[in-house]
Amino acid sequence: MDFDYIVVGAGSAGCAVAARLSEDPGVTVALIEAGGPDDDPNVKIPFATPELFGTALDWNLATAPQEGLAGRSVTWPRGRGLGGSSTINFQMWVPGHADDLDTWDAGPLWGRERFEPYFRRVERWAGDPDAGRTHGDRGPLWISPPRDPDPSSLAFVDACAEAGLKPIEGGLGGSPESGAALTPLTQHEGQRWSAADAYLRPAAGRRNLTVLTRELVHGIVLEDRRAVGVRLADRVLTARREVVLSAGAIGSPHLLMLSGIGDPDRLAAAGVRPRVALPGVGEGLHDHLVVDFVLRASGGTRFTDLGPEARRRYEADRTGPFSSNLPEAVAFFRADRGDGPPDLELLWVPAAFDADGTPLAGRTLGVVLLQPHSRGRVDLVDADPATPPRIDPGYLTDPRDLPTFLEGVRFAREVADTQVFKPLLDGPLTPWPADDDRLGAFVREHAETVFHPVGTCRVGEAEDSVVDPRLKVRGVDGLRVVDASVIPHVPRGHTHAHAVALGERGAELIQEEQ
Repeated sequence: MDFDYIVVGAGSAGCAVAARLSEDPGVTVALIEAGGPDDDPNVKIPFATPELFGTALDWNLATAPQEGLAGRSVTWPRGRGLGGSSTINFQMWVPGHADDLDTWDAGPLWGRERFEPYFRRVERWAGDPDAGRTHGDRGPLWISPPRDPDPSSLAFVDACAEAGLKPIEGGLGGSPESGAALTPLTQHEGQRWSAADAYLRPAAGRRNLTVLTRELVHGIVLEDRRAVGVRLADRVLTARREVVLSAGAIGSPHLLMLSGIGDPDRLAAAGVRPRVALPGVGEGLHDHLVVDFVLRASGGTRFTDLGPEARRRYEADRTGPFSSNLPEAVAFFRADRGDGPPDLELLWVPAAFDADGTPLAGRTLGVVLLQPHSRGRVDLVDADPATPPRIDPGYLTDPRDLPTFLEGVRFAREVADTQVFKPLLDGPLTPWPADDDRLGAFVREHAETVFHPVGTCRVGEAEDSVVDPRLKVRGVDGLRVVDASVIPHVPRGHTHAHAVALGERGAELIQEEQ
């Protein structure tokens, strides 16, 4: 089968790329997804997100044992199916601080002034116009305030104010330096609104868009250092113009390496014939880490009784505990408590669960390290496309990271001890570690991913970057990467917003060259 463009990966970026390219009726576009449709009924229910982990909608990856995390391997849920990770995430829409975009070193095509408008292009704010004045209102992706926030989430914003962090003016669509707010959500009328909802469903009637599901791409077909198609298990699809990788921070470097594009020595060691020397492929992997503290709720919570009445309430008017996305509120701040872009985040979850998922009479306060210095890489294990790559984010291997993390934990304790929370909380279910050594050990033993990997196909002007400022893979014609893997430095926010905006920007760069 021949197409003008082949887009690999129907996730947050790939849905946007394929839909935008197919708006031109004069071109043909194939969108290839390894997973299946997003028809699990739990997809639409905000509170059911954890039920999607480990299902057919999840790649269910795991890291290599992490030296910085007491030798633990960390499970990495990643979306596999239409919508990608936007189909299984916690629906938080938090673009973060705009200054992040000026750290990309990718020239005039990027940076704050050029890229920030793409967030607004994506958004369609569903709440009060004044409350969401920093969001766009005409885009394909619905952004909504929490439909029925738990009272403790509102109290969290007040508790942060008591601790010195005022509410964020104008919402989280702008560029918050410090403060707290309820979380804007990728929801419409109380249900998840994924990238597939935003882009693929409106494009479903286009004859020039072919969506192939349950098709694992085995590699990119190269002829004389030009990408001319992709190999599936039983056939080859041809791209007359370009192949676009939107398989994410793990999938895109994995496919490049399987195709012989990467570090020649590492490729040969995995049994792959080197075709294009590009040592940066897979390098620079990093991610946000979170450590959670469970706090005892005075008088219980509405999440401990999830019986028929809670389900009936959600089905009737999309309210009650099933309407919660779980992380209902956030706060941003600096470890030094000063002014400027934040390096730490608090996540407020008005519920708590034990190790097997049983609801507890508690709340959860998570501390997120926003600007990690630690770096790792993605590597091939072997030449089999079905073998997951080796994922090593190098968590907490840079000595600068842990002290910053500990400052975040100390501030979280201040928030939990405010007068606002006195009537709502009755101390931690697990005691706060008392000294730095024990606190550091606790972080290393309990920190987990926030699902924000980036950096493995870094964009830049420098020759050692994987893709150039037009997102073209260096040394290969007809091949681009358009997804979160190109982000050189993880943002002070949540990467779903960046991935979708990158999809919009990448499609535009491609169309400029038609």
